[in-house]
Amino acid sequence: MVKMRLVRMGDKKSPVYRIVVVDGRKAATGEYIEKIGFYDPRTEPVTLTVDVEKAKDWLSKGVQPTETVKNLLVKAGAMEKSAKLSPSKTKTKKKK
Repeated sequence: MVKMRLVRMGDKKSPVYRIVVVDGRKAATGEYIEKIGFYDPRTEPVTLTVDVEKAKDWLSKGVQPTETVKNLLVKAGAMEKSAKLSPSKTKTKKKK
């Protein structure tokens, strides 16, 4: 399964991230298919660079982004914000 996720780079205690398309079975820092963006959370304001056309192309092919990447793509305008990004992690009690 092909995924879109962040790859951590940079020095100790100064992370920067690449947004990449990768085979889900590969290692987190292994080789990737294509780099589509860059994210630096330490700058003020946060640096976010995304190739929107490439991101939309990969999403149309069925690539599954992680939660963090999904949020970044919404900020960059490459993806529409859905009503609920992920299912609830807590169980709800049924009424009798």
